[in-house]
Amino acid sequence: MSAAASTQPAPDREPLLTAEEVAARLHVSTDWVWDHSSRKSPRLPVIRIGDGTLRYRASGIETFIEERERLSVLRRRVR
Repeated sequence: MSAAASTQPAPDREPLLTAEEVAARLHVSTDWVWDHSSRKSPRLPVIRIGDGTLRYRASGIETFIEERERLSVLRRRVR
């Protein structure tokens, strides 16, 4: 294996997003992201780093969006 190949990230590892990047994806404020990462519902899937830093997997955020969409559709059907 070459040195270049060993420095490549594993294909199953996705980069972690910051609260700012998640806020931009969801079109909400960073405060909203922080609130929904810890104490408010719906809760965002978050990874807590030792120094209090929060990070998010893009796939987790996309799943969150899909779940919210599914619940919205279900609520519309009930009415």
